[in-house]
Order: sequence, then structure tokens, then C-alpha cells
Amino acid sequence: MRVLLVEDDAGVADALAEALQARGHTVSHTIRGSDALHRHRAADVILLDLNLPDMNGLDVLRKVRQVSPVPVLVLTAIGDERSVVRGLRLGADDYLTKPFRLAELLARMDAVVRRAAVSTAPQDGVVRVEDVEIDLGARRVLVDGTDIGLTAKEFAVLAVLAARPGTAVSRQQLMDEVWGDAYLAVSRSLDVHLTQLRAKLDRPGLLTTIRGFGYRLGRD
Repeated sequence: MRVLLVEDDAGVADALAEALQARGHTVSHTIRGSDALHRHRAADVILLDLNLPDMNGLDVLRKVRQVSPVPVLVLTAIGDERSVVRGLRLGADDYLTKPFRLAELLARMDAVVRRAAVSTAPQDGVVRVEDVEIDLGARRVLVDGTDIGLTAKEFAVLAVLAARPGTAVSRQQLMDEVWGDAYLAVSRSLDVHLTQLRAKLDRPGLLTTIRGFGYRLGRD
């Protein structure tokens, strides 16, 4: 799997990267939390230290979790109960205290990635909401049996929402998944595509705006 290692101790990072690469994983390393915020989309799992030179690792975790469901495994020397509980509540998928055994880390990585795949993958690649059928594999949307001809970006926006039907998705997460970076994407572009998407769907209330947060596919 593609591993983003966020660790400021060069010795620990080099040893861990070497061990993971020897087991077939691709490892990308950074010491800065800000870099992790821009590179997380290229990872299958993030290994995150909490003591970073530019920002607190928990702040990195919080910001990543606002825009992405990518599995995050905290690796840190900070092992007190309060820190562990806070990390898990902020969205960490697991929490390992240094020093740890490599075999345990590998097992936990496999577990969090497996859970993430099960929780986010549609069962048959087709999502149905009322009379709207969204075929994620064929990249086609039918409304009452008619193909409504979405553009690539319109489909991408809808696909993010369709992967979590009935669940609120933040504007930041939509921009991050569709444009590749929530911090660089132009918010106005999202508004335009949502307006066009609503018009083509022609199902008032099906794509709901959640004021101050984001959007949800599906009615209350």
C-alpha cells in the first residue's frame, strides 16, 4: 500500500521506511504537518507522529479528517490516556505508542485499511436514491431511466456524495476529493457545478445544503 509517513525523527523515519519498503509498501516521508495536508490524497494510510516541527500532529489529524476518510494511524511517544482518547476522538483509526513492534504495526495497518475499504465501497458500484441511479463504474447517472449527461466534474461531485448517501459531506472534503486539494480549490467552482448538477437532476430537495458545513445526497 502507499504509506505517507509523517515523522520528524530522521533515524526513526529511515528505519521504518526501510522496513515497510522491504515488505512491499511504497513509502513517502515528510517531517512537516503542512506537507501532509497537501499530500494525504496520494496515500492509502497515514502514519502520523504528534511532535512535528511546524504544527501539532493532532491539528494535522483534525484537518485531514475534515476532508478525507484516509486511514490515520498515530505513532507517538505520547502514551498517556488523555492523549490517546483525544487522538481517537479526533478521528485516528488507531494509536500506537513508541517503541512498538514492526509486526504489530503491519497488522494494524492492514486492519485499518481493510475497515476503510469495507465502510466506503458501494456493494455493487451502483447507488440508488429514489429514482436516481448512479453507476460509479460506468460514470453514468440515470434519472427515471434517462441518462442526464453529466460533465466529468459534475459526476465527480455527485460520486463523492453518492459514496456516502444520507451522510453530510463538508465543502472542504468535496473540493479535496474532486479538485485534489481543498486548500487550493476555488470554492466558486464548486458552487457552479452544484447548481448545474441540481438543474440536471431536477429533483428539488434531493441534494441538500447543510448551512455552514456542506451537502448531503438524500432527503431527511
